[in-house]
Amino acid sequence: MKSAPFNTSSTAPSATPFEPKLASVAAVIADATRARMLSYLLAGDYASAGELARAASVTPATASGHLGKLMAAELLVCEQRGRHRYYKLADDEVAHALEAVALIAERRTHTATWANPTRQRLRFARCCYGHLAGQLGVELFSQLLSKEWLAPIGDGYLLTAQGKAGLDGLGFAVEGMDKTKPAAPTRVAYRCLDWSERRDHMAGKLPKALLAHCLQQGWLRRHDGERALKVTPLGRKHLAGLLPSVSMRFDAHRLYNAANRTSRCACSGFTSSQLKRHSQYPSPTPGRFMRLCPPSPSTSCIG
Repeated sequence: MKSAPFNTSSTAPSATPFEPKLASVAAVIADATRARMLSYLLAGDYASAGELARAASVTPATASGHLGKLMAAELLVCEQRGRHRYYKLADDEVAHALEAVALIAERRTHTATWANPTRQRLRFARCCYGHLAGQLGVELFSQLLSKEWLAPIGDGYLLTAQGKAGLDGLGFAVEGMDKTKPAAPTRVAYRCLDWSERRDHMAGKLPKALLAHCLQQGWLRRHDGERALKVTPLGRKHLAGLLPSVSMRFDAHRLYNAANRTSRCACSGFTSSQLKRHSQYPSPTPGRFMRLCPPSPSTSCIG
């Protein structure tokens, strides 16, 4: 008795053109060198090919090949300035996709990963494609909502009259962002899931302009070569009313250093006499010494 032929039509892979093309984009991102370049660009700034080569620890020639693949996948855009080319992420969608991948990658190790003292600076405040992220970014969004400075609209938020007045008090120009002026109000902010906090901070036109204002005024400052941000003493003066954690962080930092009998923050480097006493704390940065500040998120150093 002959058996019926096996029907393979139901098990053959579908060739429908309507499936998302995940494999091609995933293959581009999956390379370790390209992943480091994309992570470097998450701050939202332009970077030269040389800067990206150093960030990925590869030669300029190798970096050029990787950048070509990222451009072909439409993950980056390039701007020619004289003889030099500068690269940045193509748009907000690419940045959000990369952050979403990072969240998935750390689902099981998130708590332990972000409890590491070496990540506290990045966790406290950082740039996320031009807007503020981390603990400070989450707090800013929470405060604007609790003060009713933002009002929900569809998939985002509008700036209210109270919000306009409050931001005016910070010296921030809000022309065109308050909901009373445009004929057809459009959102100025929307929710963005935070990589480290797994709570929402805000993205969009308003938070980008707010971060640019804080950097321009010298209230926040970028750590060299990093996405991490630090609050300056001038920033504490202007931002403490809106962001209570800023003042708390400075106070904890000062009290901890006073308890350890140091006249200055160890983030700026120990003196020669302190070096011998604290030599058991190696520094991750060449030529610098490990801070005295404790590693916990609530009391770690402002810098």
